[in-house]
Amino acid sequence: MITLLTWSTPNGRKPIIMLEELEVPYQVVPVNIKEGEQFRPEFLGISPNNKIPAMVDDGVEGGSLSLFESGAILTYLAERYGKLLPPSGHVRYRALQWLYWQIGGLGPMAGQLGYFAKKDDAMPKEHFTAEVQRLFKVLDSGLGSNPYLAGDEYTIADIATYTWTLAMVEHQPQAVAELVAQKPALHEWLKRVGNRPAVQRGMAWKPPA
Repeated sequence: MITLLTWSTPNGRKPIIMLEELEVPYQVVPVNIKEGEQFRPEFLGISPNNKIPAMVDDGVEGGSLSLFESGAILTYLAERYGKLLPPSGHVRYRALQWLYWQIGGLGPMAGQLGYFAKKDDAMPKEHFTAEVQRLFKVLDSGLGSNPYLAGDEYTIADIATYTWTLAMVEHQPQAVAELVAQKPALHEWLKRVGNRPAVQRGMAWKPPA
């Protein structure tokens, strides 16, 4: 059984969507980051960086495997089940480049914008707004005429990038809504990924009240 320790954030939803796409059994253990549960010793034993998501797979030959970092979890699940990331070739490496782009660029910059948007200091707010807008333009350019980030195939890169892109559209519309409306490739990609049933189920997940 796969146990996912997570919360309802863009990073936290990535592996939920992935597991829904794979249609494999799993259970979710909510980790309430608002209450500091990510600092509990039992969670730190799995994710020493005190960040969600984390995962434990008890069905691995050789013993239970625990992982942290959303990109590592997505890559592991794709390779374990042989879906959403080819074992070799152009599509694999295009998918990985966009996965790393999201992890190293879009996610951190969007997170900073979300933080400083609530503050009175205009300088960092303007800086991170400009950087997120730049990254959205990179995303649109990378899509070009392709339906997905790696080309014709839907991959873990789309899952990882979708959650953060949608978070910005929903929570920082003043920064990105007009830009998305002017970028047909980006706009259509958001709709295409968002219409997938597994993505809808993953995005609908909420921790118990």
